[in-house]
Amino acid sequence: MNIRDKETVRELAKKYMELATDEKQFKMNERMKATNDLKLVRPPLLIDEIPWYQMNIDNELTCLCEDEGARGVEYALRIAIYRRKHFKADTILEPFWRVDMAYDSTGIGLQVEEHTRKTDDINNIISHEYIDVLENEEDLEKLKIPQFTRRKDKDEKAIAFYTELLGDSMPVKLCGRGYIYSAPWDIIARFRGMENILYDLYDRPEHLHAIRKRFLEIVTAELDFIEKELHVDPDYPLLHCTPAYVSGLANDGLKATWYRTMAQGFSDISPEMHYEFDVKYSLELSKRFAYTYYGCCEPLDKKLEVISKIENLRKIGVTPWAKEEVMAEWIGGKYVYSKKPNPANVAMITDPEAVRKETEKSVKLAIKYGCPMDITLKDISTVSHRPENLIVWSETVSEVLDKYYGK
Repeated sequence: MNIRDKETVRELAKKYMELATDEKQFKMNERMKATNDLKLVRPPLLIDEIPWYQMNIDNELTCLCEDEGARGVEYALRIAIYRRKHFKADTILEPFWRVDMAYDSTGIGLQVEEHTRKTDDINNIISHEYIDVLENEEDLEKLKIPQFTRRKDKDEKAIAFYTELLGDSMPVKLCGRGYIYSAPWDIIARFRGMENILYDLYDRPEHLHAIRKRFLEIVTAELDFIEKELHVDPDYPLLHCTPAYVSGLANDGLKATWYRTMAQGFSDISPEMHYEFDVKYSLELSKRFAYTYYGCCEPLDKKLEVISKIENLRKIGVTPWAKEEVMAEWIGGKYVYSKKPNPANVAMITDPEAVRKETEKSVKLAIKYGCPMDITLKDISTVSHRPENLIVWSETVSEVLDKYYGK
C-alpha cells in the first residue's frame, strides 16, 4: 500500500479513536449493558442495515485509498464517524480495530438456485424466486456436515496488514467469536422457497423434520468446533443490530456469548406448529449459551408462551406488525423489549409526526408495563437518496426519549 493510503486511514482512525474513547461513548455503552441487565433506563437507540450508497453527504463517505484492503478500513471508519456526526442515536465504537479469528469450512454440499429481479444495480435488496433443491429424500442426502479448519495463518496475515496500515493511530486486536446467529428456516427457504415449506407443514411434515434435523446437526458441528478451537469473546458489542453488552457472561466458551435465532417465515402458522418445527430444535442449542435473543421481522404476540420455553431467553424482537400491548404486558420486566420501528417511515419522506406517534406508543407501553427496551431501526432498503430522512427520524425519536426518560 502507498503512503497516501496510510495517511488517509490514520487521520480517520485518530478521529474515530477520539469518539470511541470519549465520555459520551462510555455512557452509551453503560446504558446498553443496563438495558440487557433488565434495568429500566433510557432505551438505547440504534440505526442499522442502512443503504449507505444513498447517504453520502458532501463526499463524507467518498473513499480515497487505492489499495482494496485499505479502502475497506477507510470506508468503515468514515461510516462510524458519519454516524456520530449526523444521527442523534447511540453508536457502538470499539477503541481498536477488530480482527476476528479465521477458520475455513468445507460447506454443506448444496448451492442456492434462484431467479432474481432488481430495480437498482447497487442495492443488495433484491427479489428472489428460489428453486426447490431439497424436494425429496434423495436431495436431502446431498446435505453434508461441514468440516472446519482453524486458520492462524490468516490471522497473522490480517494482523500484519492492519498494523502496517494503522500504525500507532489505532490498536489492532485479534478477537474471538462473538454471538452465534442461527436462522435455519431462513436458509432452508433459500433452498426450497417458502411456499413449498408452508405446504409441507401439512402435506409432508416428516420431510420438513428431516431437513430441520440435518440443519441442527450442521449448526451443532460448527458450535462444537468454535467451543473447541476458538476463543469466544464476552465483550463482543453487537447482537445482530442490537447491543450485546450484558452482565453474567463466562470468560470463554459458548456461555461467554448470546444465541440469536428466529423463524421469520412462520409468522402465520399456529403456535403449536411453531414449537414443533422451530423452537423445539432451538432448545437443544440455546441451552449451551448464556442468553438467547428470539425474533426478527415476524410478529410474536401469539407465540410468546411457545418461545418462553427457551430457558435463557433474555431479549424478544417486537416488530411493527405485532400487537404491541399484548407483547409489552407479557414481557414486563422479564425480558428486553427489542422494538423494531417501521422502516417505511424513512423510505420516501420522513414525517416527524408519524415517527413521534409510533415512538410514543411504544414508549408509553414500555413504561406502563415496566419493560426494559432497546429501539433499532433496521431493514432499511431505501431512503430515496434522502440522507435527511434518517437524520430527522433519529432527532424525532430522541426527542421522545428525552421527554419520557430524560437525556
